[in-house]
Amino acid sequence: MIPPQEASARRREIEDKLKQEEETLSFIRDSLEKSDQLTKNMVSILSSFESRLMKLENSIIPVHKQTENLQRLQENVEKTLSCLDHVISYYHVASDTEKIIREGPTGRLEEYLGSMAKIQKAVEYFQDNSPDSPELNKVKLLFERGKESLESEFRSLMTRHSKVISPVLVLDLISADDELEVQEDVVLEHLPESVLQDVIRISRWLVEYGRNQDFMNVYYQIRSSQLDRSIKGLKEHFRKSSSSSGVPYSPAIPNKRKDTPTKKPIKRPGTIRKAQNLLKQYSQHGLDGKKGGSNLIPLEGRDDMLDVETDAYIHCVSAFVRLAQSEYQLLMGIIPEHHQKKTFDSLIQDALDGLMLEGENIVSAARKAIIRHDFSTVLTVFPILRHLKQTKPEFDQVLQGTAASTKNKLPGLITSMETIGAKALEDFADNIKNDPDKEYNMPKDGTVHELTSNAILFLQQLLDFQETAGAMLASQETSSSATSYNSEFSKRLLSTYICKVLGNLQLNLLSKSKVYEDPALSAIFLHNNYNYILKSLEKSELIQLVAVTQKTAERSYREHIEQQIQTYQRSWLKVTDYIAEKNLPVFQPGVKLRDKERQMIKERFKGFNDGLEELCKIQKAWAIPDTEQRDKIRQAQKNIVKETYGAFLHRYSSVPFTKNPEKYIKYRVEQVGDMIDRLFDTSA
Repeated sequence: MIPPQEASARRREIEDKLKQEEETLSFIRDSLEKSDQLTKNMVSILSSFESRLMKLENSIIPVHKQTENLQRLQENVEKTLSCLDHVISYYHVASDTEKIIREGPTGRLEEYLGSMAKIQKAVEYFQDNSPDSPELNKVKLLFERGKESLESEFRSLMTRHSKVISPVLVLDLISADDELEVQEDVVLEHLPESVLQDVIRISRWLVEYGRNQDFMNVYYQIRSSQLDRSIKGLKEHFRKSSSSSGVPYSPAIPNKRKDTPTKKPIKRPGTIRKAQNLLKQYSQHGLDGKKGGSNLIPLEGRDDMLDVETDAYIHCVSAFVRLAQSEYQLLMGIIPEHHQKKTFDSLIQDALDGLMLEGENIVSAARKAIIRHDFSTVLTVFPILRHLKQTKPEFDQVLQGTAASTKNKLPGLITSMETIGAKALEDFADNIKNDPDKEYNMPKDGTVHELTSNAILFLQQLLDFQETAGAMLASQETSSSATSYNSEFSKRLLSTYICKVLGNLQLNLLSKSKVYEDPALSAIFLHNNYNYILKSLEKSELIQLVAVTQKTAERSYREHIEQQIQTYQRSWLKVTDYIAEKNLPVFQPGVKLRDKERQMIKERFKGFNDGLEELCKIQKAWAIPDTEQRDKIRQAQKNIVKETYGAFLHRYSSVPFTKNPEKYIKYRVEQVGDMIDRLFDTSA
């Protein structure tokens, strides 16, 4: 049973909750009534707004359409007026631009090209819309006149501002690659920058609007002339410089004013001068003495001139490559791409033809020199050919894209030079073998023959051009080995050739030596020549080249030299035989000599004295240029004669074989030695 108190409290709690729920329900009913009333009011407002919008739309739309039509009409009128203004402007182009066209583009290129653009548009308009209009002819004539003025301006700018490159600048350009120290690049400014930009603009206009290619002919003719004159100027510079100071000069590049050039020797290409200098060095070391010196060193005047011409041509070839490269760089900015190679081909023709013609003249001169047996002149081909072959890769790169006839010019010249060089080598070897000069021009003192010195001089020169000479020889080979040409093959060919020349020279010297009636002088002659050949081979490093195919060459020459010394020493036997112990009379000491024995001793002394005096007189005029060999031969002969004479004198000086001993005992042993020491010396 729930207590009465709790039940009462529970009832009151439920009644309170019920009362709250009734109040909430009453609030909700009021809210719904208000919401319904608001909804009815909003529906009424929206219905009224819709009605008003419909009335507004019915009033505005007709007005909007009418306004849109008016705007369209206004736009059409404005476009029509603009078109009329544009068309009318074409009729005024001629009068507006005539003065500018008449005055030309000089100094006002931008304005001039602007006027030409207006004229061009006028021409196009009348051609499309009124081809029969007199205005078309007027603007066309004006356009042609303007185009001619632009062509004339192009020619004028190129002519006035294209200058010949000075020789000193060209020398700087071609010598920059050889400088060891880092220097600024030599930049050639063919045209001032402002002029260059004008030329480029004119050329582009002529191509795009003028449809004219004549300016390209103008361009290559003007630039071709400058290129050719620049190279000829360099050649003339060499001639003048060599005649005045002996050395062409070039200004030092960095921080130097062009009007204060610094003399700088040009690298010489190793022509005949080097061989002559080597020969002079050998003379200072005893290969030539006071005897026969005039036969060893050739005249230098003509060779100096050959060196100048050779150097000039070599530098002109290098100058052509550098200047042609520079010309192509200039051309690329002015000439349209698809015309660049053809224009460049035409541009370089005069200069290239000049170089090739001069090269062919060198070949022709070499050919004539071979006929005259003037092989020193032929040597000029070697440095030139070497330089041409070294330069050929750059040549090929420069001429890339030119006509085949242009590309083939240098290879053709190289082939001609190789052929004439091979001919020179062959004829030189034959000339050494068949030189007929036996009785004339033979050195009376037995010194080195001119043929020997010339042969060695020629071979020494080949040292600087081993690959070149080898290529010449290889070019004449028909064997399959020649097709696989390499440096080793070239070296063997050249070694074989040098051995052939030396062999021919030895045979000729043997033949010439027979001209001498005195076998001793013949031996001295052969000794001098063999010794000169050996020392020259050793000092110029020719011996290493000879050893490629002939290992025993050095030993063979030493044997020949020793053999000739022995032959010479036999000339003294007729002197020493008089006093040799085997030919002396035998007598007993203390026993009085018989008349026959005394007479025999007298004859021995007289024969020795007369023979000694005669040989010393004759051989004093002979020559042994090599100091070392001269002293060696003197000493060896002195030892033999002094020993033999000393023994003879010791044996008979105290023997009473004559009442006048001073008549027969004319010389002491030391005096005999002194007399032999004066052999081979005309100054003694």
